[in-house]
Amino acid sequence: MSLLLGVALLALASPSADKAKTIYDFSMPDIDGHKARLKKYKGKVLLVVNVASKCGYTPQYTGLEAIYEKYKDKGFIILGFPANNFHEQEPGTNADIKAFCTGKYNVSFPMFSKISVKGDDESPLYKWLIASSDRPKDDIEWNFCKFLIAKDGTVVKRFVSKDTPDGPDVTTAIEAELAK
Repeated sequence: MSLLLGVALLALASPSADKAKTIYDFSMPDIDGHKARLKKYKGKVLLVVNVASKCGYTPQYTGLEAIYEKYKDKGFIILGFPANNFHEQEPGTNADIKAFCTGKYNVSFPMFSKISVKGDDESPLYKWLIASSDRPKDDIEWNFCKFLIAKDGTVVKRFVSKDTPDGPDVTTAIEAELAK
């Protein structure tokens, strides 16, 4: 099956943003193009991040990997979604993105295929994340926007790009969710 056909079939398998109740209702292609059902993360605390390789916030990969390593054995997972919505700061292919993330930043958390996080082709997952957040009417502002997801699959909080993943606001929120 071609990668494009696989992505199209995944889009059909995932619900629309208004029908989904939790993040576990979605399936997304991983960075290698394989179907990944997000329900496999059920019971974990998640941080969903739209990422880019050529952005001023790209060094946040270091902080993302650091908190992933710190909390992964406690039930925490980061899900990275490359997006090219902001000044074409993620122009590469999925293979390019994977090589960059693992080669430059030693990323070991799950990465997914490039998607759109705003506009006419916005992913249903991101429509749902935004609508379920504490700012349901605000589009994604930039790369490295973060959504904290509770163990039950619901959105707890949305963080803006300048909120560093290893900073006190984000880590305090992660620790609070892990303690529940």
